[in-house]
Amino acid sequence: MSTLQAVRGTRDLLPPETELWNRIETTVRRIFERYSFGEIRTPIFEDTQLFARGVGEDTDIVSKEMYTFTPVADPPRQGRSQPETAQSLTLRPENTAGVVRAYIEHKLGETGQLQKLYYIGPQFRRERPQKGRYRQFFQIGAEVIGPPSAGSESPLRDAEVLEMLATLLGELGISSWKLLLNSVGSATDRPRYVQTLRAALEPVAASMCADCQRRAVTNPLRVLDCKHPQDQPIIATLPRIWDSLDEGSKEHFAAVCTALDACGVPYEHDHRLVRGLDYYTRTTFEFVQVGAGEGGLGSQNALLGGGRYDGLSEAIGGPRAPGIGFAMGEDRLVLALEAQAGQTPLLAAAYIAPLGERINAAALVLARELRGAGLRIELGDGSFRLKKSFEAANKLARAIVILGEDEVASGILTVKHFASGEQTKVPRGQLGAFLASPPTSTSN
Repeated sequence: MSTLQAVRGTRDLLPPETELWNRIETTVRRIFERYSFGEIRTPIFEDTQLFARGVGEDTDIVSKEMYTFTPVADPPRQGRSQPETAQSLTLRPENTAGVVRAYIEHKLGETGQLQKLYYIGPQFRRERPQKGRYRQFFQIGAEVIGPPSAGSESPLRDAEVLEMLATLLGELGISSWKLLLNSVGSATDRPRYVQTLRAALEPVAASMCADCQRRAVTNPLRVLDCKHPQDQPIIATLPRIWDSLDEGSKEHFAAVCTALDACGVPYEHDHRLVRGLDYYTRTTFEFVQVGAGEGGLGSQNALLGGGRYDGLSEAIGGPRAPGIGFAMGEDRLVLALEAQAGQTPLLAAAYIAPLGERINAAALVLARELRGAGLRIELGDGSFRLKKSFEAANKLARAIVILGEDEVASGILTVKHFASGEQTKVPRGQLGAFLASPPTSTSN
């Protein structure tokens, strides 16, 4: 009989790997709270038309990558002679459109205030599985959206999001990053550039890869994302979007750069960074990891990306609500952090080793006390020999607490720290504080 396995393009997350995932998410939530973002949780599936109208029918996401299905219609019920019409549904391939849909549905714009919203959760795309990319993947993202009267169009909003991301990457432990920045202009700039780009591609597209040949017709901006080495000389000769921008878009971009300069966030102006989703306007950005083999990400070294989407709300039937946001692939972030030096498993503060099965209950009481003090504790079993307890403790904890009949009677416990080799007698009432502040000396 064959064993069931995870569907191709998905996988299980197991301890101790999930410890790193939890640390990332705890840090992210702390940073978002510091910048006054609140969490939003949208449905896993949405109306298919939300993505067709918002993301764009000619994008790779909508045309090739979405998981779309039509459920069986509900049968007639009492008081209703006709069955419900079946609705085409799609597992969300990204979350910005869903957040903006929620903004419209719940009339958040009527507050007259900026809405600063973040999310953490799974997305789904029918992509070719590869390192760091899965068909069910996890994203961390945030959106700042609101009526123009609340300052949602201000370049300061763009700069604040970028400064927050620089802070977030630093607190996650990723210091070697580069911020790539560009502008794709207004709702009139972008179509004008697309026409210019399509005309420039017409005589050369046949010499490019199959994807570029298709995109030259359906979505020319995506040609600029091509990574095939043989296409790079052609791409280098294509017109730049900067030359198609109006003065308002150039001034907005300059103001973003000025604010970043003032707060010391470095960036590079990348004229090829246009991003392929239809809803992007003006500021687009990407943080990439640099050095050390791109942190285990290979040639695809992007950590996160995003941009401004001033017309998305109107495109899906809502009021005018300019916004800016980003999405970070959590799967790829985990790879980057695992590849960095110093990423060690999260160890318990102590492993309690009862000396004999008669001490098991007392060991559980001690573990309860220490856990109540906020410490992570592993609990051994009195049936283990002391050598086996030491072997287990050395893998799971920073220290071992030996608990025998003498220790229970006297209230003086024996603690050994593995890093220093130091063995200490500690009164039970002081044990929590002692374990919370391990010694730094190396003496025995």
